[in-house]
Amino acid sequence: MSVEAIATVLPEELATIKAAAQSSNLPYAGGVPPALAWALFSSGRAQLIDVRTGEERKFVGHVADSGHVAWATGTALTRNPRFVRELENKIGGKDAVALLLCRSGKRSVLAAEAAAKAGFTHVFNVLEGFEGELDEHQQRGKADGWRFHQLPWIQD
Repeated sequence: MSVEAIATVLPEELATIKAAAQSSNLPYAGGVPPALAWALFSSGRAQLIDVRTGEERKFVGHVADSGHVAWATGTALTRNPRFVRELENKIGGKDAVALLLCRSGKRSVLAAEAAAKAGFTHVFNVLEGFEGELDEHQQRGKADGWRFHQLPWIQD
């Protein structure tokens, strides 16, 4: 699909990302930088869905007004067998534009791949995640991630 054809459905920034993902043979719509994810979500052009556990959202923090569909649950991070069905219900269908956010951007890639395999057309991964990657001191949030970029979030 051409960038022009995708752009008729998606915000321009996402159409470009999706076209690049397709040309790279990614098995999902592509990765969105945190600042762009915030711009799209806060302007109502995309839904933001947190795929971390409920406990992570509560104790680490989350983006206000974001949706929540856990990719995995519990301390063992057991895969949620209802994820695709719950995501479809949460975002309103397989053609909705959704940005998936997890801790570091790894679970959200798996979730985006599962969504694409199930027929979702515009589900993207938020790069870097909420907390970012571990640094040399085994700490997150020091070099990347939603919070590192000082994007809005709240904590219960």
